[in-house]
Amino acid sequence: MASATGTRNNAVSTLGRGGKKRRVSPLTLRILAVNVLALALLMAGLLYLGRYQDRLIQAETEALATEARIFASALGEGAVNRILTTPSPTGDESGERFELAPELARPMIRRLAEATATRTRLYDIDGHMLSDSRVLVGSQGRIEIRELPTPPSGDPVSRAINDLYTRLIDVVPSREGLPVYRERPGQSNPDVERALSGETAATVWRVDGAGGDPELLLTVAVPVQRYREVLGAVLLTRGGGEIDRAIRSVRFDILRVFAVALLVTVGLSFYLAGTIARPIRRLAQAADRLRTSHGRHAGIPDLTRRGDEIGELSGVLREMTDALWTRMDAIERFAADVAHEIKNPLTSLRSAVETAGRVSDPRHRDRLMAIIADDVQRLDRLISDISNASRLDAELSRAEPEPVDIGLLLTMLAELRQTVAATMDERVAAGEGDGTDGEALPQPPRVVVDVPAGERLVVPGLEGRLTQVFQNLIDNALSFSPPGGTVRLTARRSGRSVRVVVSDQGPGIPDGKEEAIFDRFYTERPAGEKFGTHSGLGLSIAKQIVSAHNGSVFAKNRQVSDGTIEGADFVVTLPLL
Repeated sequence: MASATGTRNNAVSTLGRGGKKRRVSPLTLRILAVNVLALALLMAGLLYLGRYQDRLIQAETEALATEARIFASALGEGAVNRILTTPSPTGDESGERFELAPELARPMIRRLAEATATRTRLYDIDGHMLSDSRVLVGSQGRIEIRELPTPPSGDPVSRAINDLYTRLIDVVPSREGLPVYRERPGQSNPDVERALSGETAATVWRVDGAGGDPELLLTVAVPVQRYREVLGAVLLTRGGGEIDRAIRSVRFDILRVFAVALLVTVGLSFYLAGTIARPIRRLAQAADRLRTSHGRHAGIPDLTRRGDEIGELSGVLREMTDALWTRMDAIERFAADVAHEIKNPLTSLRSAVETAGRVSDPRHRDRLMAIIADDVQRLDRLISDISNASRLDAELSRAEPEPVDIGLLLTMLAELRQTVAATMDERVAAGEGDGTDGEALPQPPRVVVDVPAGERLVVPGLEGRLTQVFQNLIDNALSFSPPGGTVRLTARRSGRSVRVVVSDQGPGIPDGKEEAIFDRFYTERPAGEKFGTHSGLGLSIAKQIVSAHNGSVFAKNRQVSDGTIEGADFVVTLPLL
């Protein structure tokens, strides 16, 4: 007993922990995660900007190539020395050739580069660098000009934003496939080599910036020509700062929109979670209170006005709770009725046993023994019916319904009753008595079935239990019908249901008792019937079985034109398959 109590307490405490309040419910976190994840994936895709960056690089490269061609044309016209050649020994005419003049090219390159902020280098036909816009040659020697990096912002918020942006961009794979640019003096550039062969060459490089972050570098080399003769090559180099700034600006715009969308998404997620998780938590807490309480004050909240699935859940839980209370009330009433019904024959049995011990007259003692036998038989019948009724709910909930032909079922029951009636007729014809007072047996009522020929009236249900319903109704009709009377079984289709009427020729139902006759242990004995023949559960069991099959049953009196009652009708309605 202690072990069972401990198990129950453990189960209660476990369920109690499941219904406790949390700061944020798991359902809220799931809703938030799904909404934010979708938004984050969209943001990540937008931050990639691969095609947009490629278009910017292509446009910048084309502009740089155009600029390089202009520089090459200017150098080919204004920075060239004309050199006359002597006649050859074969007597050919003297000619001329052209070559780049470094003293003329350097000031031109410096002036051109100042206007465009582009590093410009000039190479001769042998690949040697003649001039560099970053190098100034004067009386003090060579001076190299380098652009200083932008100083970091002193604002801590700006630094934090820049650091966050850098971390986000490091995740985006945008420049890993680019070649690394390393400038080594004395080594030729591959773009310059292609330009010296008469082609225009352009390459996008990756270099390490001041902060260690990868940056873009664009190089374009074009040949310097004079009368289609390649004299050298001009190499223009420009950093991808403008491209990076354009990409950075677009990404910051995306991040701003994402921040606003994130706030809206989080707010809507919490609102959605509140409309879902909070009422579900209320229902769970109410159900837990209902489980642990000892009264009916703890009810399920009514959320049916929501008009959604949670409202439907609330309504179903309330109906289930009402059904449970109704079932508990029915069990209590059933227990009280059983105690009362069993107490009556037990009291009679006790009185007869006590009296039998004091009676000396054999006839009185035999009479008392007959009473004791009747009470024992009544108790046996009562306990059997109570046992069947108590098992009925469990059986109906476990069994699977099957197609049942109502017409065939009624015909089978009628034939069975007709066989019994034929046997009784034979005994009446033979003049047999009942073995007690020598009187002839009365002719029993006949059972007649009226079912449409060729029409199948099939319902889903349990054939054994439906047979019990109509057997109980037929037995009830036979007990009230006069000898030689008729009990009629009529079945007809009524819309999507089948309507079965069991009619007798008895005295009818007392006024106001049409509903009470279906109560447990209600008995209305026909005239001349011995007390205790019926337990009063037959009609109650029939109604319970019909209700479990989603049907209905009711009783009414059948009257003729002058208002005289000629019998009772028990009407059963069952849904068709």
